[in-house]
Amino acid sequence: MNILFLMYSWDKIDPETDSTLRLIHECVSRNHTVAIATPHNLTMRDSVSSAFCQVFKKGTATPASIMSFYKKAEFKKSQLPLAGFDIIIMRANPPLDPITLNFLDSVREDVFIMNDIDGLRIANTKLYTASFDDPCNHFIPVTHVSKTPEYLVDVLNHSESGKMIMKPLDGYGGQGVILVDKNAQKSFHSLLEFYINSGKGGNYVILQEYVEGADAGDVRILMLNGEPIGAMKRVPASNEVRSNVHAGGSVVKHILTKNEKALCKHIGPKLVRDGLYFVGIDVINEKLIEVNVQSPGGIMRINKLNNVKLQKKVIDFAEGVIHAKEALAQRRNEFRKAIDDAHVI
Repeated sequence: MNILFLMYSWDKIDPETDSTLRLIHECVSRNHTVAIATPHNLTMRDSVSSAFCQVFKKGTATPASIMSFYKKAEFKKSQLPLAGFDIIIMRANPPLDPITLNFLDSVREDVFIMNDIDGLRIANTKLYTASFDDPCNHFIPVTHVSKTPEYLVDVLNHSESGKMIMKPLDGYGGQGVILVDKNAQKSFHSLLEFYINSGKGGNYVILQEYVEGADAGDVRILMLNGEPIGAMKRVPASNEVRSNVHAGGSVVKHILTKNEKALCKHIGPKLVRDGLYFVGIDVINEKLIEVNVQSPGGIMRINKLNNVKLQKKVIDFAEGVIHAKEALAQRRNEFRKAIDDAHVI
């Protein structure tokens, strides 16, 4: 198969922890033709969308060691048509670039794109969690979004717990996540002014009810085709509200609870309907906090904690989609031939 990873640049990879690198290694190990490109490498000529790619050279055995694979990788640079790929795996870091999706719109009927373009469009902000049907807030904490300071101040003042989590609507990786207290009104006003006014036209801000137990960390669950395939608990560093590993947090093994499994079952069908086949969800005290759809991480750490290789499941799934499409196309061709031959006496 021909597989393109649309991602961040190769030299930005941390080979010790990078999830995309594990997926690439798995594809190369299966002898697929694998190329990588960044969104900046997309181009169009004669109405044909293509990318300036780095294609992994074949002919030598693929090192089993991820570190060796990363260091010894050799590429051939080539401009390649996007429609020539069987699979495009989206692994570009947030924020979402709408122009990238416009390029991919032209080939969506020819190529299996994971995750789906429309799914990325509707789920690229933290508002997506509100789209899951949960009127009683059994799985999703009460969430408020606005760019009106007076409204957000009123929301905080009426908070039953007296404290809430504030974060930018389009943030990622734990950036800008702050615990606010209604007893610190002056600080809250200053933070609101900074968050809202730092962007042209004003930025939206999320206020989310504080979920008890957040100080003990969160759970990252990787989901594939609507089902959980692995999880880990992320424990924040001392005096830190964020559990993200790059913010100083650590990880420990985690087995999904009954309610966490119920949460996954609740949101799984919608994820699949939206074409969000491989996502990472962040859960605190069995409540859904975020859905990460662009380049969900955690493969290496979950693998290490559980002695598994989740990348195999992800690539198995992508290959399965292509095999099913090919089988369907072959069946249609056979049906058409039967009709074409029907007039022969």
